[in-house]
Amino acid sequence: MGKVIAIANQKGGVGKTTTAINLAASLAVLEYRVLLVDADPQANATSGVGFDVRNVKTSIYECVVDDVDPKSIILNTNTPNFDLLPSHIDLVGAEIEMLNLPNRERVLKQVIDKVSHEYDFILIDCSPSLGLITVNALTAANSVIIPVQCEYFALEGLGKLLNTIKIIQNRLNPELQIEGFLLTMFDSRLNLSNQVYDEVKRHFQEMVFETVITRNIRLSEAPSYGIPAIEYDVSSKGAQAYLTLARELLQNNNMTKIDHKEIVEQ
Repeated sequence: MGKVIAIANQKGGVGKTTTAINLAASLAVLEYRVLLVDADPQANATSGVGFDVRNVKTSIYECVVDDVDPKSIILNTNTPNFDLLPSHIDLVGAEIEMLNLPNRERVLKQVIDKVSHEYDFILIDCSPSLGLITVNALTAANSVIIPVQCEYFALEGLGKLLNTIKIIQNRLNPELQIEGFLLTMFDSRLNLSNQVYDEVKRHFQEMVFETVITRNIRLSEAPSYGIPAIEYDVSSKGAQAYLTLARELLQNNNMTKIDHKEIVEQ
């Protein structure tokens, strides 16, 4: 059974999709089998790995609403070991259609359970909300990565997210853990970035990943070409940062050995 990790934060623009795509690609490059589940109606993860959303005829929407077998719609990306369960704008209506379903909070878990044995990791790119689809993602997940951008108001709304996680742990998924807080969009030249970094570390201590994702133009450019940063420019700071994050994730899960000093230095 693959480990299921949701990437969630109800704030938009914090790097959820960037993290989902590039962490998935980095794990795949390290020869782990990865499925990226695009659970956001904006479908940015789908387009970000090279698929035209207009040509996606069957998506995760049909899986959660019509019980379509996910195996029949999983797409192979250009990166070996990296597959995608695509999204579509139709997913916007899924929350309303799911309201009357039995066990409506566990629909996505039932979808993922059908394919989890085929992968080492399943990453879920959540929408910037705490709606029913995100609740489904957190109910299906073993853990959650929370991207936090190094900007003003970085901690705003985190309390609501953490409260949602606690409710899900108590009522729906007692096994759910916080994999870690990931600092994104860091710029060491800015006092604000350093202040946010210090504040997040002070609040959450060892729950914060050692790896920090810095601002990088290659990370911004890669989605327009439909490829992860590691394929667009493997030597870029952004690509290397996500590769380091993948290694840190593996180490935290006792799946590999890596010198802790190497993580800190990169």
